[in-house]
Parts: sequence; structure tokens; C-alpha cells
Amino acid sequence: MKVTTFGATIAASAAASAAATVTAFVTAFFIYTLPAPAWGQAAAPVGNAAAGQRKTQMCTGCHGIAGWRTAYPEVYGVPKIGGQHPAYIVKALQEYKSGERSHPTMKAIAASLSDQDMADLAAYYGGSAAQTASK
Repeated sequence: MKVTTFGATIAASAAASAAATVTAFVTAFFIYTLPAPAWGQAAAPVGNAAAGQRKTQMCTGCHGIAGWRTAYPEVYGVPKIGGQHPAYIVKALQEYKSGERSHPTMKAIAASLSDQDMADLAAYYGGSAAQTASK
């Protein structure tokens, strides 16, 4: 037969209540501070460099020519994207697609890309050696 005192019952109840309060706090903290995929959204696709290499036709015309300068919409040097961090490439393409970045040619190209295309291109260019213009 188990005998408990009133004090032991109160202490056990207080401990259980404290544990429940801490659990609720920790759960709320992590729910509100985790990145978007934890909210039930689809995780970003994983890029495939081999697939990305097959999708570079629209990129190579400008980004694949050392020292290339374009005149539309204004004259500027085209940045090299080989060796750039993949997350940066994906973010830049998303921003062109959404209009947050305003280059008209890049906006049109990015509009045709799916999230998987962006991830594949980023995997390909992010895994490439950094390239610089030669003299």
C-alpha cells in the first residue's frame, strides 16, 4: 500500500506543472523561431549539378564569356557566377523572378525557371571553380 503525504502530493503536482510550463514554453519558442520549412512548407529542392549543367544555355551567353560587357539595359561587366555560393545564386534568381531585382533580361530568364531549375543551376555553378577575366 502506497502512502503519500499531502506535502509530497503538492510537490509532485508542482513539479509536473513546472515541467508542463517549461515544455509549453520550449515548444512555443521553437515553433516561432524555426525557419519556414518547419511550418509545413515544402523544403527547398536539392540541386543536381549534372542537371544544372544541362540547363546553362541561357546563362553561358553572358556569364560564360570572360570579360563580357553588355549594353542592355546599360553597359556593365557581367558578373562571373562560377564558384559563387549556391544559396546566393538561388536567392538572386528568386529575387529576379519576383521583381525584387530589376534587370529585365535576368527577370525574363528567371521567370522561366522552376525552383528545381534554380537549385540545379546553383549546384552546378556553386561547384565550379571561380572564374576571372583573363588579360
